[in-house]
Amino acid sequence: MAFFVLAACAQRPDGPSAIGSDAPVIVPEGPGRPARTATPGERIGQPSPRPEAADVRFAEGMIPHHRQALEMTGLVAERTTTPAVTRFAGQIALAQRPEIDLMSSWLSALGRPVPAGHAHAPAGYGMATPEQMNALRAARGTPFDRMFLTLMIRHHQGALRMAEEQLAAGRDPAMRRMARDVYSGQSIEIARMRRVLEGLPA
Repeated sequence: MAFFVLAACAQRPDGPSAIGSDAPVIVPEGPGRPARTATPGERIGQPSPRPEAADVRFAEGMIPHHRQALEMTGLVAERTTTPAVTRFAGQIALAQRPEIDLMSSWLSALGRPVPAGHAHAPAGYGMATPEQMNALRAARGTPFDRMFLTLMIRHHQGALRMAEEQLAAGRDPAMRRMARDVYSGQSIEIARMRRVLEGLPA
């Protein structure tokens, strides 16, 4: 696999090396996938660490967690006319469907079964109860908006905790990147949803 250093005439020693503070190193991720910039301290040319139990727990828990978020966003179109809520639902679906696919492929490559439905859904971590989901399905208009945002903020907060646990104990590069993406993206969405929730009519 080739690695490209974005510096003219840069001299590198042979063999694996850690990425320091000089020119960035672009790492190809494979056919059809965008390249990424190597992180500081990353060892280039060495095999990736073997997945830990924390990596598997993260994927097996986040897949059903994401599925419930998609179930919630699927209710939005017929229950609200609030543009901001509709935008949130679209953004969440756009981000989380590909993440489910990536984590499912990763588990399959390890020979692990992909959780079916809400199987392996982590207790707590912001998951809505069946009663809360039924109430959300029954709501319309502003009550729906308020309930959707309240449940989704808590749902996202649970995902942040899952991502933190993965980054503390996991080793697999793909799952660690996924955890960082989840933490970054959902932190931003929580702040935006709170602002919209505060602006809803009483």
